[in-house]
Amino acid sequence: MTSRRKIFIFIILSVSLFLISCRNSNRFHIDTQKNGIKVHIHRFDKDLINIDTAHTDTEIKKMYGKYPDFFPVFVSEILDVAPSDTDSVALFIHNFLSDTTFAKVNREVLKKFSDVSAIEHQLSDAFTYIHYYFPEIRLPEIYFFVSGFNRSIIIRSPFIAIGSDLYLGADYPVYKQITYEYLTYTMRPENIAPDIVSALLFSAFPMNSAENRLLDNMLYRGKIMYLLSVFMPDEKPEILMGYTPQQWEWCKQYEREIWAEMIDKKALFSSDFRVMDAYLNEAPFTAPVSQDSPGRVGTWVGWQIVKSYMDKNKNVSLQQLVSENNYQQLLEKSDYRP
Repeated sequence: MTSRRKIFIFIILSVSLFLISCRNSNRFHIDTQKNGIKVHIHRFDKDLINIDTAHTDTEIKKMYGKYPDFFPVFVSEILDVAPSDTDSVALFIHNFLSDTTFAKVNREVLKKFSDVSAIEHQLSDAFTYIHYYFPEIRLPEIYFFVSGFNRSIIIRSPFIAIGSDLYLGADYPVYKQITYEYLTYTMRPENIAPDIVSALLFSAFPMNSAENRLLDNMLYRGKIMYLLSVFMPDEKPEILMGYTPQQWEWCKQYEREIWAEMIDKKALFSSDFRVMDAYLNEAPFTAPVSQDSPGRVGTWVGWQIVKSYMDKNKNVSLQQLVSENNYQQLLEKSDYRP
């Protein structure tokens, strides 16, 4: 064996051992291949797009039969028509599929999502984690739908549905005409699985705070982000956060200044909805911090505090984290000092 080949093998083994070590350092890591949950995405979008508009009435009956849970919800919430009014349903769908603009978008959906196995794999791993740690949570069926940019997500007890026409890529030309540019970055296939998992977590663990201050909301969202990172350990944190790599690095670089600004402005204990909106909601930047900052910096800081809390308190389980609603105590025990 040549010395060059020995060096190459040594490097490969070293990298492998490093990756194994990193994974094992995650105390919540599980083997998702053992008794794993298998997620199948129901392609309602594909079936809807492929309806024969020459026989819409007949095709609609087939859709009701194939999607008895989802189709009535789609009809009432997206088409805004009573599911029993089949004539109106058929007319709306015929017009939607015949519209030249949406027909073009729908063709792009079929092309972009011709294979969703990678998304199914992501969701399978994440759902396996959720079932392992929180077996009481009812895992939803997953549907894709198209709606002419009407809705990106529908959440109901038996399912979570994703508007696939709103995840065609940040550079999809039509998006610039229908929404703000700062919102388009997350309208990518890479964000589908994190969006579904976070939607499930927000639904399963609703906010519980008597005081409803910025601090409480930050740490509540931080808990959800922490769970998301545990359940999707192979995903980059910036993708989970919905940030560009540059936005993530900006927050890391100015973490101390962000925290100091929040303390100086006494924002943490404010219950003013305008303050919470400025720190937590989607925006081109977080106004109280800097015009160079990304939006939702409050959520990002909340995530860092929760991470510090869990790193400092190794005995705290995920179940205990979820149940901890004393956010003042959580902050104190986090020993967060950026």
